[in-house]
Parts: sequence; structure tokens; C-alpha cells
Amino acid sequence: MNDTPGWASPGSAPSDGQDATVPRPAEPADDTGSPSKWSSAQPPAGQWSPPSAPGGAPGPATPRPAPGWGGGGPVQGRGPGGGWGRPPAAKPGVIPLRPLGALEILDGAVSTLRAHWRTVLGVTIAVAVVSQIGDILVQRYLLPEPVEVDPDASPSEALRQAGDAAQSSLLGLAPSLAITLIGTLFTTAVLTVVVSRSVLGRTVTLSEAWAEARPRLPQLLGLTLLLPLMSAAVMAVGIVPGLVVGSAAGVALSLVGGLAAFVVIVWLMVRFSLASPALMLERQSVPASIRRSAKLVNGAWWRTFGVLTLTMLLTFLVSMVIAVPFAIIAAAADSDGLSGLISNTGADFGWPSLIITGIGTVIASALTYPISAGVTVLLYVDQRIRREALDLELARAAGVPGYGSGPAGPDASRG
Repeated sequence: MNDTPGWASPGSAPSDGQDATVPRPAEPADDTGSPSKWSSAQPPAGQWSPPSAPGGAPGPATPRPAPGWGGGGPVQGRGPGGGWGRPPAAKPGVIPLRPLGALEILDGAVSTLRAHWRTVLGVTIAVAVVSQIGDILVQRYLLPEPVEVDPDASPSEALRQAGDAAQSSLLGLAPSLAITLIGTLFTTAVLTVVVSRSVLGRTVTLSEAWAEARPRLPQLLGLTLLLPLMSAAVMAVGIVPGLVVGSAAGVALSLVGGLAAFVVIVWLMVRFSLASPALMLERQSVPASIRRSAKLVNGAWWRTFGVLTLTMLLTFLVSMVIAVPFAIIAAAADSDGLSGLISNTGADFGWPSLIITGIGTVIASALTYPISAGVTVLLYVDQRIRREALDLELARAAGVPGYGSGPAGPDASRG
């Protein structure tokens, strides 16, 4: 049966069951049974020349289509017009909606800071000020005196002193680490929302970002605590056997085990580096977000490691450029002045030094927090574009012409 409209060509036989008396389209005029009136001498196929210019001069040669414009080359991008060339990727926000390079990810993070500087600096400065005040108070009143290590001690005594010094250092670092984790918790939550909106080219206020991020804080807190605890457990497995053995062999065992544990920790942290944006943007639980990160990073570990390392170096340089002048000013404002800093006798800084150093740290943190958070979120977006065609969903959500309509709510950035 052939009764589907558009399937039968004009002049074809009637469909099954169709009455032969139904008028059919007229046959071609030449199809009369008489001999053809066309000349038998026809030019060879495909040998037609372009029209000649006036005066008999040959016309300009027809240019060949450029590669990618109907030439059959690979078509890049998933946007409209895929068969006609390589249209530029849609860019409704801070990044083009296509797989990104490392420098494009960094540029997207900096562009987010520029485009939403009121919201970004509002949260980062507030968190940095509170964190720095807490850190200054801890340094001034709670940190214990450092344990002195005798260079002439026996191996077993030196091992014991090293253990006491490590314990004292960990106790001293614990309050600062706790303050840093809490500050990172709030900045990560809010900045993840800001970056996800900036990808779509949408503005967001601090109150809107906080309202969207606040319900996810308990899960994000669990993730923020779980990853350092996991690292501490791995490091303990590496160094504790050497501490138990004691003697010089135990010290060597601890060093080797600590180095191996450090390598494992780096591998795990890179593998789970995309867990926080997965938790925030996909509304995942803590275990599911860790598995999600591992799946996205799988096969791209070295690339992720390279981008994160480059980001760490960049933020470190920015922090040093800002912190070093403030440290010099702080040393000059202290009672011992610069001479105490040079002679290494000014370790016990007073309030002026701590306050000036804290101001430099606040400025550095306000600039480096958004870059670090932005790179993490954009790495997550980039991996989903590469693996799951998230660019199509983002283009629809952003209302890019030719991609259909997408959700317009605050969760539009979730795939």
C-alpha cells in the first residue's frame, strides 16, 4: 500500500487499490512516442564552461567552496546550520558554549569576577574579614609555643621531638584550618551559584545567590569535612607504621610512607575536585557527588590536574604580589622595625603588624577566592560539555536563537 502523501512521484503508477480512472499528471511533452527532437551530438557530461565575459573573453573561474562551507569537512559545534559550515559557538555569558581550553577557563573565572564584582566581592570580602579576624585572635591568644628540636639528640630522641613538633604544629594549625574551611564553605556555595548564572549571561544579587545556596550548606559542609578527613586518614596510614617502628629505620619508613601517601592524596583530591559543583548544581548527596566527580574526571585526570595546578600557581603569585608589600609595611610598623625582620628576631609581632598583615590577606583572599571557585565550576561545566553535550541545554536555557526554548528559572544551569 502506498498511500502516504509525498511518497509517490508525479507520473508514477497508481497506488494499490487506486482507481485507474483518476486523472494522472500529464506526461512530459517529449514523451509522445515520436523520435526525440534533440540533437544526438551532446556535449560530454560535466564539461560545461562558465559564461564568457562581453567581448569573447573568458569569464572569471568559479571559486571552489572553502573548506567547511559545503566542502564536506568536519562540522564543529552543535548549533544550527551544521551542514553549512562552522558557526561560532554561542556565548551568552562568560564562556563560549563548547569545549574549553585551560586559558579560556581561567579567563571565564576572571570575567565572572569583572561582570559580577559587586556580588563576588561582597561575599569574598565579608568572609575574608571574618576569617582573618578569627585567625588573628587565634594567633595572638591560642597558639602554643613551638617545640624546640635538639640537633644533637640521638635518633630515637630526635624522632620523639619531631613527633612532638608535628603534634604542636597540627594543634596550632587546627583552628586556622577550621576557620579556612568555614570560609571556603560559604564562598564555594555562593560563588558556585554566581558562576553558573554568569555562564548563562544572567545577573544575580548576593541575596539571590545566598537564597539558592543556603539549602545545600549542610551537604556541602559534610563534603568539606569529608575530604580533609580522608586526606588525614591516608597520611596517617603512610606515616604511623614508621612512628611505631622507631629508630632510624622508622624515620626512613615514615618519610617513604608519607611521600607515597602524599601522591595518593593528590590523586584523590583531583579525582574528587568536581564534587562541590556537582553537589550544588545537580542537587546531589555527598556520596553521589563524589562518585559524580570521579566519573567526570575519569580519563581527564592529567588535564584537570594541570588546570588546577595552573590556577594554584596563579593565585599564589597574586597573593604574594599583594601580601609581600603589606608584610614589609607590617614589619616596619612593628616595634623592632625592618631590622627585626631581617635579623629574624621579630617573630613575636604586635597588634599593628597583625592588623596590617591581615588587611593584605583580606585583599588577596577577596581576589583569589573567586578565581579558584570559578575555575572549579567551569571545569565541571567543561567536562559535562565534552561528555554530555551540556552546551545544548545551556544554550536552550539561555534562550539562544535556534536551540529551542529552555527553562528560565534559577536552576536552568543544571543539566
